[in-house]
Amino acid sequence: MAWKVVIPQDITDIGKDYLRERGYEITVGSGSLDLEVLKREVADADGLLVRTAPYPAEVIAAAPRVKVISRHGVGVNNIDLAYCREHGIVVTFAPEANAGSVAEHTVGMMVAAAHNFARFDRGVREGEWEFRNQYKGRDLDGKTLGLIGVGRIGQKVAHIAAAFGMKVIGFDAFVPEDRFPAGIGFRPSADAVFAEADFISLHVPATPETANLVCQRTIGLMKSDAIIINCARGGVVNEDDLAEALKSGRIFGAALDVLEDEPPRPDHPLFSLPNVLLTPHSAALTAEAMDRMGLHAAMGIHSVLSGEKPKWPVKL
Repeated sequence: MAWKVVIPQDITDIGKDYLRERGYEITVGSGSLDLEVLKREVADADGLLVRTAPYPAEVIAAAPRVKVISRHGVGVNNIDLAYCREHGIVVTFAPEANAGSVAEHTVGMMVAAAHNFARFDRGVREGEWEFRNQYKGRDLDGKTLGLIGVGRIGQKVAHIAAAFGMKVIGFDAFVPEDRFPAGIGFRPSADAVFAEADFISLHVPATPETANLVCQRTIGLMKSDAIIINCARGGVVNEDDLAEALKSGRIFGAALDVLEDEPPRPDHPLFSLPNVLLTPHSAALTAEAMDRMGLHAAMGIHSVLSGEKPKWPVKL
């Protein structure tokens, strides 16, 4: 009997073809985020290829045969890792699939926020041509980019920023000075980065330690013309504090690809502010990255179910 792989939220063909070519039976779910629907859809799975839906213990327990859960992407905070550890379920992810795409999106948002792209676009469409004389953009050349987190994505952002003539500094709670990446100036704390940088880009996971990392206190450390970019995880930024800082002019601007609640409520405090740029958690959703994430997640499932060591295991 063929192993059965359930994909509750559909992926591009390349990952599904990879599994079918190796004899797996594939079932694609409805895309629902409802826990009861998920429990029904995963019931007879040997492997789960998952995206953004929640996988608490009750959902995983509804799949008594499951041996591997492979994440289509990087963040695994939607999977109950403790349950997987306790029940011998291997979890894999795709850390090499989307780093370049997210880095490009990050730098694109940085440029757009600095040069007022969103504000100017609205002005042109609304006939306010003189916006160009009312609002001045800012060059990246000669400015300091501060990275909170210097993993794969942070390092790629640093490489691109260097081409703009930016100085790059950073802090990472897990990377000591003697192992800091070349080209990124080590700083001993996040506070030091907040205080020094003209642009601050976040590249950290959602953990209790990073919750509300950007808040009234840390915003108070920033330069008055600072711009903050978050293409990491919602919840790292206290959005009420950020909205107040942007509204009062305490900092110049912000660009966010992620929010604490997604999709956000219609009356979100950031929506009415002209100095914030928002995208819908789409940094990793390029055509190329979607193919790579699907393929790498499928490779993780095949490795485990064929008795091999997965290339990208999650430490449980």
